[in-house]
Amino acid sequence: MKITVLTLFPEMFTALGASILGRAQKAGKLELEVVDIRDYTEDKHQKCDDYPFGGGAGMVMMAQPIGSAFEAVDPGHGAHRIYLSPKGKVLKQERIFGLAEEEHLVLLCGHYEGVDQRAIDLFVDEELSIGDYVLTGGELPAMVLIDCVARYIDGVLSPESLVDESFSDGLLEYPQYTRPVEYHGLTVPEVLRSGNHAEIDKWRREQALALTRKRRPDLLK
Repeated sequence: MKITVLTLFPEMFTALGASILGRAQKAGKLELEVVDIRDYTEDKHQKCDDYPFGGGAGMVMMAQPIGSAFEAVDPGHGAHRIYLSPKGKVLKQERIFGLAEEEHLVLLCGHYEGVDQRAIDLFVDEELSIGDYVLTGGELPAMVLIDCVARYIDGVLSPESLVDESFSDGLLEYPQYTRPVEYHGLTVPEVLRSGNHAEIDKWRREQALALTRKRRPDLLK
């Protein structure tokens, strides 16, 4: 899979060269392209934002540099284009499964007070939000989306790692423990040390249901 990011702050994405995503890129499982929108502005001072029509606080990202960047990285519009925005549909696990099937994603990171609506209307296929709150820009949401999607690219994680995790079956994941058996007076549940896999599976299912009922009862619907 290829993921292209359009941003005013490409240096923020250096973090994606570490850990699992870094290994995925080195192995050729994931191609990550980070594009500076400023490279496509027609303004001689590399200006990419301006005051909003109608007044108001802050600046708005201009349509021209964004549109030119989209046309440069995806000239035939073969990619699925996403704008990370608090106005978008909240990202859910089932949408991640669909995005993981795409061959090429182009992610637009807004900044300041947002993006000229014409850039969205002309060049964007979908608006997505990572939650009901506002950040300073779309860079962190883009990283979240990349991390979520990359986990389901074939060969990035072992298949076993994708089983029995939160949301894999509509529930939150059961508690996990490792050594030592006792820590600060808290002991690993005896059933997990019993070697009885049927009882372990039953305990994990019960814990997942109880945790989901307590923290996210909406998921049980």
